[in-house]
Amino acid sequence: MNRHQLEQYLEQLLKPAQIKDYAPNGLQIQGCENITKIITGVTASQALIDRAFDEKAQAIIVHHGYFWKNESYVIRGMKHKRIKALLEHDINLFAYHLPLDIHPTLGNNAQLAKLLNIEVTGPLELGNPISVAIQGAFSNVCSGEELAQLINTKLKRACLHIAPPSNKTIKKVAWCTGGGQDYIELAAEQGIDAFISGEVSEKTTHIAHEMDIHFFAAGHHATERYGVKALGEYIAKAHDVEVMFVDIDNPV
Repeated sequence: MNRHQLEQYLEQLLKPAQIKDYAPNGLQIQGCENITKIITGVTASQALIDRAFDEKAQAIIVHHGYFWKNESYVIRGMKHKRIKALLEHDINLFAYHLPLDIHPTLGNNAQLAKLLNIEVTGPLELGNPISVAIQGAFSNVCSGEELAQLINTKLKRACLHIAPPSNKTIKKVAWCTGGGQDYIELAAEQGIDAFISGEVSEKTTHIAHEMDIHFFAAGHHATERYGVKALGEYIAKAHDVEVMFVDIDNPV
């Protein structure tokens, strides 16, 4: 497929225009026109760019790209090295941030729910069909310790579990992958038993304790590996193009 076909396909599939974001979504760095191999990954790091070059890929699709809000406009140092490598090797860089979080089937939140066997019941922000955080329920009640073990097993990463003093059982759960810890208060206000995110803040502990809700921080990278991987597999089934997911490990 050519670059324009891929760009149009991703725009129709992920619909980036429907949500305001912190960075531009879509084609961020233009490369060659014809694409036969795509590398997908969480972040457009130098390691991922180098791997794309080694694999002779013509395009990279990531969740975390470049040109973030309030980021310096200057292209120097690490940013210069990354962009220079993409331009020299004529590699296209596509990035989709919030559109890849909220997609109802391929998104990070949907994929995490699938991985943890959570039934999605709706948006956490009531009345907002494209809420970044969503909520659902387990088929059976579980303890906080059991959910922590499930997360550790499925994500292959030890999560941080902050239990409330009641250490209540868990049925209803809400989640937002990546840096979505600030949604915990909204979840607690709706009587949800547990909130799962990637990151944690100092205040999160106090909110969990005082608002009687379990909190699980499972890693920003670990919770956001699955959306872009699912997207790549979806593209490969729909088009005559090779797609390879590359997981550049990140403990955060």
